[in-house]
Amino acid sequence: MPDMLVKLYDLPPLEPALEAAARQGCMIRRALSLHKPATLAWVQLAFSSWFAEVEAAFARLPETCFIAQREQTIVGFACYDATCPNFFGPTAVAENERGHGIGRALLLAALHAQKAQGYAYAIIGGVGPAAYYTKAVGAVLIEGSSPGIYAGRHPR
Repeated sequence: MPDMLVKLYDLPPLEPALEAAARQGCMIRRALSLHKPATLAWVQLAFSSWFAEVEAAFARLPETCFIAQREQTIVGFACYDATCPNFFGPTAVAENERGHGIGRALLLAALHAQKAQGYAYAIIGGVGPAAYYTKAVGAVLIEGSSPGIYAGRHPR
């Protein structure tokens, strides 16, 4: 799967995405260390292949993981600077929560955080839904980036 490049200086605004998620009863927030146990437990159950990367995002200060919560239940996450500096991902939303703008709000929250750190561009590593990222944030494919940094990195 190829990588994609996002111009952080040309992102859609964050607030409308956060408001749309809130209208769905979902709060998007930067995860804090107190969220680590519940977040990692949820990731282990639902998206175990990304556990190590999410754990790495909690090792940074400030944490580089955003979570989506409906009441006290985690329904999604988005990380950055987890595998490599300036990389967005991994990210996921519970299957029954998809299609409500939660993933887009998580994506924009993380990308805006990268922009606030001074990055002009972000790399979305090993994308699956390329059309989604193009539509959501204008991401473009990086030629010759497959298999990229993930080649041979996942032990069996």
